[in-house]
Amino acid sequence: MAAFDTTRTAYGSTSAVSRIFSFFGAFFAAVEAWQDSRATRKALSDLTDLELQDIGLIRGDIDLVAQNHFVR
Repeated sequence: MAAFDTTRTAYGSTSAVSRIFSFFGAFFAAVEAWQDSRATRKALSDLTDLELQDIGLIRGDIDLVAQNHFVR
């Protein structure tokens, strides 16, 4: 006796609903990353130069740290 599984989609195909959820997921992830970057920038900007020096940063590093591109 043979049985066919008709509940799976073809390999590699995505439905329109899946693409829509993927788009909104990427959108909300980008908004969340922007919010994290903004909060990090604000918190570091509120520190004094001495406090920044204590953690090994200077004022010019704040944008790089907030954007996660900081390498030392």
